[in-house]
Amino acid sequence: MIIGIGVDVVEVSRFGGQLDRAPGLRERLFTDAERRLPVRSLAARFAAKEAVAKALGAPAGMSWQHCEVVVDDSGAPRVAVTDTVGAVAERRGVARWHLSLSHDGDVATAMVVAEGRS
Repeated sequence: MIIGIGVDVVEVSRFGGQLDRAPGLRERLFTDAERRLPVRSLAARFAAKEAVAKALGAPAGMSWQHCEVVVDDSGAPRVAVTDTVGAVAERRGVARWHLSLSHDGDVATAMVVAEGRS
């Protein structure tokens, strides 16, 4: 059963400019592990975090730090949620996340599906 879907698109150069202008933004949006990545990867991860929020109905009170894009053993990206985001996902009945990231030119895109228990 599908609980929700979310899609987001980020212009990489614009996003990089925002990170440069607001130094605290990188710390607010990303976990320690994510912060070390290049801007192109950060843009895709921000798109994924936005897509997760959309899949959950964009409730208030969720922290960007509580949603992380990690890479599994095969190199595929996956969503990991904790604390505020994890609590919302639990309430909504999310059992599994599906994530697709894409880059093309100056655009980063993420598509998320929140799947419930069968």
